[in-house]
Amino acid sequence: MGLVSLFSDITYEGMRSIIGPYLGMLGASAFLVSFVAGFSELFGYGMRLIFGRIVDKTKKYWLFTFIGYGMNLLVIPTLALTNHWAPAITLVVLERLGKAIRKPSKDTITSFVGGQLGYGKTFAIEEFLDQIGATVGPLFVSFSISKNLTSGNLQAYKTSFALLAFPAIITLGVLSIAKLFVPSPEKLEKSSEVKAEKIRESKTLRFYLLAIALFAFSFADFALIGFHAQALDIFSASVIPLLYAAAMAIDALSALLFGWMFDKTGFKAIVIPVFLSAFYGLLSFSSAKVTIWLGVLTWGIGMGAQESIFKAAIAKLVAKESRATAYGVYNTVFGISWFLGSALIGLLYEYNIQLLKFTTLVLGLASFGIFYALGSKVSEESK
Repeated sequence: MGLVSLFSDITYEGMRSIIGPYLGMLGASAFLVSFVAGFSELFGYGMRLIFGRIVDKTKKYWLFTFIGYGMNLLVIPTLALTNHWAPAITLVVLERLGKAIRKPSKDTITSFVGGQLGYGKTFAIEEFLDQIGATVGPLFVSFSISKNLTSGNLQAYKTSFALLAFPAIITLGVLSIAKLFVPSPEKLEKSSEVKAEKIRESKTLRFYLLAIALFAFSFADFALIGFHAQALDIFSASVIPLLYAAAMAIDALSALLFGWMFDKTGFKAIVIPVFLSAFYGLLSFSSAKVTIWLGVLTWGIGMGAQESIFKAAIAKLVAKESRATAYGVYNTVFGISWFLGSALIGLLYEYNIQLLKFTTLVLGLASFGIFYALGSKVSEESK
């Protein structure tokens, strides 16, 4: 599943890196581009809750995974055929729907593998490969555009979207091989480590989701950090992409480190990245180069935890019979909290940047406190 993430992220992140300017070329306003980006993400996260429940009821893990990735193959290259912003925007929303369809089933399949290899390690390796794809995708698109500029900017973009069909096809090929070797992924996990109880009745899961919500609410999108770095005029335009690249590298490496620690120490491994990342706002929105770099690195640590051990913990808390629903709930809570938090942080940035720093720090430390208490509780129950 790690290789599936690698090639699918080449497709998706390649598209994401140029969709904004492409929509602008098709006549979309800046407001429309921004609104669609936020709405499509929020819509996608909300739909994961629905499809998580459907997957748990049907147990058709591979079916929904294939449908979701199949939409990737259909939607992203089709952008090359659009000549107006309206159909292009529709395709962007459909791409997010495809991810919503596949995400709960894919995470559940990964958790079944984790039952044998270790939950932390399994999700960490997947995130590591995912970030490689997230780096290669934009580089691939950048190279494609530079080679096709003679045909005009718009046509160069269209060519790049068309070429993204190749990693999308490879994604489905790798997925087919995985299904061939593991037709019934639920059998990989012989028995659940936790008692099968209803998700609504799990107090531990509710507190865990509260901690997740506070963590996500405190986290700004990197776009605002990059905006701040550029507004200060202390970084050249070419350095800001390097800030993001550094964050992605730390994301991948911290996922591996804390994934390994999670399998060794359990929930105690979560509190370290949560505590460190609580200071990202204090550092990232400063006015000094060194502290901004440190802030970006702590931001990357938080993202690495979110994409690896946060998901691994769900597998520890929820029986496999209800896990797709749990991942749907998790993704919905995280997505909505991050969307609302990003909006608040953006307003605070305009109003009072010191209040922004204070707010992100308090919310981050509150999340740390709940994770710490949960870690102690789960450790006591496992003795």
